[in-house]
Amino acid sequence: MIDIAGYILAAFMGLTLGMIGGGGSILTVPIFVYVLSINPVKSTSYSLLVVGAAALFGALRYHFENLVNYRAAAIFGLPSLVSVYLTRRYLMPALPEEILVINGFLITKAIFIMVLFASLMVTTAYFMIRSNGKPTPPRNPHLTLRNLLIVAVEGSMVGIVTGIVGAGGGFLIVPALVLLVGLSMKEAVATSLLIIALKSLAGVIGDLQAHVTFDWVLLGYFLGFTLGGMFLGTHLAHRVSDGKLKKTFGWFVLILGVMMLCGQISQI
Repeated sequence: MIDIAGYILAAFMGLTLGMIGGGGSILTVPIFVYVLSINPVKSTSYSLLVVGAAALFGALRYHFENLVNYRAAAIFGLPSLVSVYLTRRYLMPALPEEILVINGFLITKAIFIMVLFASLMVTTAYFMIRSNGKPTPPRNPHLTLRNLLIVAVEGSMVGIVTGIVGAGGGFLIVPALVLLVGLSMKEAVATSLLIIALKSLAGVIGDLQAHVTFDWVLLGYFLGFTLGGMFLGTHLAHRVSDGKLKKTFGWFVLILGVMMLCGQISQI
């Protein structure tokens, strides 16, 4: 019964992702942790696989619409891919189970990951809520050395965050592609999906090399329901207001993120 609930939520997550084009995958880790009872560290590994597959599905759809900018994907994606791989291969296995003790309060590896993830959820929700649903016009800047360095540094930082919490970080990637690389909003969203897919794959490879085990049966069902929801969501997307849906979902993510943050802090 618990597995069925998890798969239904996976379909809902995919449906949301298909309808609003991003942000829905932020629910992956909470579903694994709170519904399917998988420990937070392993949940980030599972999330990378699911998020990567879902992003690849979206990127392929945009590829056939000629919206993916492969040059921009390389500029941002290569540093991100390297950093997420190194994070999963070396940093995550090196983190001790008991990270820090402050005035007698123990911060474990699991609590650290979930607090960081809940904070990411709140940040993601903020950007979704404040979005007015109108496309942001690109700046069309010249790709100066300064801009390239900023993009590379942000790509590396996003890769580290992805590696730790198992989330895509599209809300960080899209603005960089619009403001620093000069892509249109649609191109930025499409290109960010390819970047997320590639760096998630790099993270999964790092996990496998670090001897992380995967429940392939559970992940197969979870992925099937997620992609099924995405397929349905892409067909329903034109029937709803993207702006209103994104704000509504943003409030849902915000409430869930605050609840998770309070719950984790209470365990310290």
